[in-house]
Amino acid sequence: MDIDIAVVPVAGLGTRLLPATKSQPKEMLPVGRKPVVQYVVEELTRVGMKRVLFVTGPGKASIENHFDLNGELIQTLRESGKEDLLAALEYERATVQYFYTRQRRLLGLGHAVACAESFVGHQPFVVALGDSIIG
Repeated sequence: MDIDIAVVPVAGLGTRLLPATKSQPKEMLPVGRKPVVQYVVEELTRVGMKRVLFVTGPGKASIENHFDLNGELIQTLRESGKEDLLAALEYERATVQYFYTRQRRLLGLGHAVACAESFVGHQPFVVALGDSIIG
């Protein structure tokens, strides 16, 4: 049985990391040149995940923006010959589809995973925490 769906809960408020998370989701805090959540997605891609569902909450639009195509940025990088930067923005786009659902009430991690039920149905899936990386 192949598992190719990952659920990434990212709805929390990040209160333990205040004030750094007051205006930026903890999943978007940089480690090196990338936000934490990008490392999580890259690892999921390496192990064969094809669909990633982010369970979001209030103030998490930057996560969607990060994994979305930005036509203006792509065009600017191409026109200025910055192909290396363009390649760094790919996020394995050719092999992964990104989906989003909202956790309307922040009732914890278990509830966030339950919010993915209509997406995953009866298929097996992986849960990866969007704010955790292990080196």
